[in-house]
Amino acid sequence: MVAKSNSVVTVLRAEIIDGTIAAGTRLKEEAIATRFGVSRVPIREALLQLESEGFINTEKYKGATVSARSQHDVVELMQIRRGLEVLAATLAAEARGRDQAEHLRAVVARGRQAGEDGAVNELPPLIMEFHEVVARASGNAELARMLDELLRRISWGFELEIEDRIDTSWADHAAIATAILGGSPVQAGYLMGEHILKDEMIYRRQSISSD
Repeated sequence: MVAKSNSVVTVLRAEIIDGTIAAGTRLKEEAIATRFGVSRVPIREALLQLESEGFINTEKYKGATVSARSQHDVVELMQIRRGLEVLAATLAAEARGRDQAEHLRAVVARGRQAGEDGAVNELPPLIMEFHEVVARASGNAELARMLDELLRRISWGFELEIEDRIDTSWADHAAIATAILGGSPVQAGYLMGEHILKDEMIYRRQSISSD
């Protein structure tokens, strides 16, 4: 039952993030159960999970609807993310990357190569992978879980101008990785904070230009 619920969550979350299921869409348990060929029990569990992640709202008598993406909400999430990412980088550096050290080196190398090759489509998953590796390297499983959820929600509300940030983004990642692997927690935390702040500033500029 848990596996079925997780599968439904994964598909619905992806469709909400990419816009296949638009904001304001009502999610009917019976229709979703028919689509996935399961009972309504795992569907209810999936909807509860999506609600806890902020992707849907549930109201009495109205049921579940896909949440609208608020600029204010995205900014708040990015501010929270900055604090957690700084903590993750700091903890990771205290242990020089723990068992994630080689993975950290590898993802930075792949990201820089993709940037040099102009392989823009490969960059978003590599960026996500870099931040996931840093979170795991922190050694704090709860912190890694919180960051994973935040990154999913932020990716729903914010698309980076990847082409304009290929060089600076991976230069930032390389510097952060060097600080972590070199065992410099203060520097790693500072560099990560500055890196995330750039994303916040880009989002604010995009928000202003779209008004």
